[in-house]
Amino acid sequence: MKRNAIQNLGSWKNDEERKPLVLRGARQVGKTWLMKEFGKNFYQSFVYFNFDEEDELKSIFESNKNPHRIIELLSMIVGEKIVPGETLIIFDEIQECPEALNTLKYFYEKANEYHIIAAGSLLGTLLAKPKSYPVGMVNLLDIYPLTFDEFLDATDSALFNYYASIEKGQQIEEIFHNRLLEAYNNYLIIGGMPECVASWVKHKDPAKIAKIQKELIEVYENDFSKHNGKVNSGRILVVFRSIVAQLAKPNEKFMYGAVREGGRARDFEEAIEWLVSAGMLNRVYNVSKIEHPLSAFDKLDQFKLFVFDTGLLKHMAGVDNSAILLKSDYQFKGPLTENYVLQQLKGLFEVEPRYYSDKNSELDFILQFGTDIVPIEAKGGEDKSAPSFKKYIAENSPANAIRFSKRGYRKDGSFVNIPLYLARKTKELL
Repeated sequence: MKRNAIQNLGSWKNDEERKPLVLRGARQVGKTWLMKEFGKNFYQSFVYFNFDEEDELKSIFESNKNPHRIIELLSMIVGEKIVPGETLIIFDEIQECPEALNTLKYFYEKANEYHIIAAGSLLGTLLAKPKSYPVGMVNLLDIYPLTFDEFLDATDSALFNYYASIEKGQQIEEIFHNRLLEAYNNYLIIGGMPECVASWVKHKDPAKIAKIQKELIEVYENDFSKHNGKVNSGRILVVFRSIVAQLAKPNEKFMYGAVREGGRARDFEEAIEWLVSAGMLNRVYNVSKIEHPLSAFDKLDQFKLFVFDTGLLKHMAGVDNSAILLKSDYQFKGPLTENYVLQQLKGLFEVEPRYYSDKNSELDFILQFGTDIVPIEAKGGEDKSAPSFKKYIAENSPANAIRFSKRGYRKDGSFVNIPLYLARKTKELL
């Protein structure tokens, strides 16, 4: 598989201001594969250390703070010379050895000629507590499941070549439009977890995909009890399991009372923070005003929570494949579509997407593009009704406005209709 993050890693390698790099992201999104692939293709060699599998590694970092001494010892363990700039040093599951995570600051200060990249599951929850890692001494890169373009590249390279060639304002022929919509439907079912995509490429068996998704969710739920630190693992679990019901409500806003009757913010705040930091959930805040800069208007007590992978959400909601492939309308179509759109927009813009909701109107998402504010409507089918969206455009005449749907790519009066399969190209098409 080709991953877009390889380009980010290449830029990091060539950056004169480079610091040790830490990859964040949920478990099983492909961090280990990515680091090794990067080592293979961009360096003479790489050395790989896994703190979960090799317990005795920890003693090196517990008794040494001198990076040059640490390199000497690591060289002896792998039996090869670690050459600055030519050997990539990979630390995996680094959360198992907090001393190693801390040592990264000494590498930055005293031995920055060595190229070091580290990753681990649930690292985000550690990094959310500044005391537990060298703030400002490392570069951070978030790794997500495969986005639709990466999925398409892995599953149908010829169609991907056409997709990659689509430019702003281009007419998309009906034959390609239909094939891309079919790929989009498949993506809703399979999602972007590398194991699911690899299985689909190899076996084309939906039952195998469902089995992998079920096992992944079990792995995640087990993680809640193992790695929760001081946060109550039962609360993490009930919040995670409430997401489908939260999104199925008419306004989708997260309600503490929907997790447990009489539930309050203070009961579940920490659990939500944990899940967001771990990369399991994506949080979108409601804003009080649709103005630049968006983050100044966050209503911190009003937000929606989405699952980090659409295929996993589809599995958690129990949506049958036939509903997605054959029905124009089915329960949970709206939330699934929004989850998909958010997954594609994640990391595309400097400012994370927001949404707007008051008594009279609702906008699915709002993007900040430079100083421009871009309203977004996400439709799961070809339905044209969008009263709040159209009203906002009529009253504010934004420079850009987007409706994502299954309709073709075209200008529709005062807004642009972008097919759902092009959501990842939003920035290029603005």
